[in-house]
Amino acid sequence: MQIFLNGEAQQTNCENLQQLIQALALEGKRFAVEKNEMIIAKSKLEQTPIADQDRIEIIHAVGGG
Repeated sequence: MQIFLNGEAQQTNCENLQQLIQALALEGKRFAVEKNEMIIAKSKLEQTPIADQDRIEIIHAVGGG
């Protein structure tokens, strides 16, 4: 299916947001996920399915000084 990840069209076989996070190697990192303009809690990633044409934004925190 096709999704829009951070504004760019992408193909994915991931069935839920948790699988997408794993595919992007973001597990254990600090990030926030928004699906179709709704913020999704990390505790709900596995229960949140991905559908064709979903718009997903992932923002991850970068440390620095």
